[in-house]
Amino acid sequence: MGGTRDGGDQDLVRDARDRDGEGRARNARPRDGLGRPLPYGAQGVSRQPEGVVRTPEQTVAEAQELLDAGKPFHAHEVFEDAWKSGPEAERELWRGLAQLAVGLTHSARGNVTGGARLLRRGAGAVEQWAAESGERQPYGMDLAGVVGWARGLAGEVERGGGDGGVVDAGARAPRLRGR
Repeated sequence: MGGTRDGGDQDLVRDARDRDGEGRARNARPRDGLGRPLPYGAQGVSRQPEGVVRTPEQTVAEAQELLDAGKPFHAHEVFEDAWKSGPEAERELWRGLAQLAVGLTHSARGNVTGGARLLRRGAGAVEQWAAESGERQPYGMDLAGVVGWARGLAGEVERGGGDGGVVDAGARAPRLRGR
């Protein structure tokens, strides 16, 4: 069922997509622990609710639990909520942490280029935010440790670390608050 540019069956394509009550696209397909879509009707992992406002401490704790459980895609959604709902001054911190979680997700999926790129981009964003804000351990997070973890994992992924370049997301999860 493909759409055409001249209108043709474009409405059919639009109607077949998952939409919320306001017409925004929402993919209702079940997903695995790394956020990959599964066929409709398959048993998936519960998704993180979107748009949840958490305290920064709750964000860090919930994201760490998800990272430790090997669910970096879901942790990224928690960081994304903080990025979108938090104070303007902290948005780059949370965005950078979300990028790190997505980088780990791609690395666990075997996407070497995307994983390494997002790990480095997130590390750069977190490092820059820390330098500009003067905060090295906001909400108890060890940002220097997280940046070092991300850059080290990016290099390992590029060198083919893990099982054919695939890393175990739970085993390689960062410790946001240090060890």
